[in-house]
Amino acid sequence: MPTFLGLDYPTLWFLVVGAVFTGYAILDGFDLGAGALHLFFKKEESRRIALNAIGPVWDGNEVWLVIGGGALFSGFPEVYATMFSAFYIPFILFLTVLIFRAIAIEFRSKEKMLWWRKTWDIIYSFSSALIAILLGVVLGNVMQGIPIDKNFEYQGGFFNLLNPYAIITGITTLALFMMHGATYLIMKTESRLHTKLKILAKNTSRFFVITYVTLTMATLIYLPQTADKFRAHPLLFFVPLFTILTIINTRRLLEKGVYFKAFLSSALTSALLLVTVTINIFPNIVVSTINPTYNITIYNGCSSQKSLSIMLIIAAIGVPLVAAYTIFVFWTFRGKVKMDDMSY
Repeated sequence: MPTFLGLDYPTLWFLVVGAVFTGYAILDGFDLGAGALHLFFKKEESRRIALNAIGPVWDGNEVWLVIGGGALFSGFPEVYATMFSAFYIPFILFLTVLIFRAIAIEFRSKEKMLWWRKTWDIIYSFSSALIAILLGVVLGNVMQGIPIDKNFEYQGGFFNLLNPYAIITGITTLALFMMHGATYLIMKTESRLHTKLKILAKNTSRFFVITYVTLTMATLIYLPQTADKFRAHPLLFFVPLFTILTIINTRRLLEKGVYFKAFLSSALTSALLLVTVTINIFPNIVVSTINPTYNITIYNGCSSQKSLSIMLIIAAIGVPLVAAYTIFVFWTFRGKVKMDDMSY
């Protein structure tokens, strides 16, 4: 099998897909978290400022989701087919609330009636929270596996996906995004809203710590086999250790009022949590709860070697360009939110 930098093409493409979805979790995570917090702001001006804080970047952040879906489809078509079949209803619900969230952001400011703006505020906040939970539910099911047969066909129903472990993962994801979003909004606001967000950031960080501890205990109960790789490869233990340290560091930085570093620490926490998931499932991507021989791995679910080699070249060009554009947008719209006639 051809290799590059000592890694075979399926492994390299798996890392590319993982990196893109990690970028999505970090970038769209904070604006989903900001949306989930939206109804905590009582004043019209505060809600407008919060919306304009994510206004220049939210749609660009979602580009990473599109890239991730395309990378998964092109690199691991069997995984794409099985996942979208198994999670058909959650993904349709996800797309529906994603559309309504975008509509809410754009339509809210088009009319000045109080009922109009409150309606879109509720839709925006509810859809942001639900997207975060749905992402966590999918991740929780990927962690523990789903019932797929030898033909890689899903044998369960919708309610099989709403199991306790997946729901706990969904709530933990929401808590993480809320902390991430509150920290971002602190950097973009001033005066009374800034003060309110400092309190929200501390409260959401406490909420995340509680859910993270709960999820860790649930993992040990529902998925005791996840410790096997860490026992076999002791150096991997540094990943969950660093995760705990970044969580503590985020809390410490929030208390000290060093918000940009707290935001970076929160982003690193998101990345490390996904790395932990990757360690637990690799080289599998979709784990079968019916029979381990039915697992979809990076080898039996990937495209041809030639396809992977060509797409790696495209990814090596395209992903840095998207990353550079993202950095450019954030740099252009850095600083505190200033309201004007073009604001939401």
